[in-house]
Amino acid sequence: MTKQPITKKLNVPADVVWDAIRKIGRLDVWFPIIETCRVEGEGPDALRYMTIAGGGGDIKDTIEQIDDANRRLVYLRPVSPFPVTYYKGTVEVFKSYDGLAIVVWTIDFESQPEDAASVAELVHGAISAGIDGMEKDLQGA
Repeated sequence: MTKQPITKKLNVPADVVWDAIRKIGRLDVWFPIIETCRVEGEGPDALRYMTIAGGGGDIKDTIEQIDDANRRLVYLRPVSPFPVTYYKGTVEVFKSYDGLAIVVWTIDFESQPEDAASVAELVHGAISAGIDGMEKDLQGA
């Protein structure tokens, strides 16, 4: 299992960031790699369907946990165009001393050993760009 954490402090209040993340949508706004995003259902067991830009494939996420007390969202990705056999994302929002958000987005995945480095690099780049996009979107809200 490979663990890929991405951490960034945003210039947006923690409560605003958590409220946006817990709604589980808007990934097509935040992530340059995501072309479409639609959500079916609410809360745990909700499904999130996405397409990768440029015909890169389809993604399906199952929301496992939305923990408001700890500002934590956990999802599993049973359908992915990436060479992984297991993919779990955990998004946590911490409140900094100044009330701003610190986002820790951790991906746990399994892949063939020869694919692990390229998947980790792809995940790191995509999640980093998505967090930047989320910050820009929420600053305009």
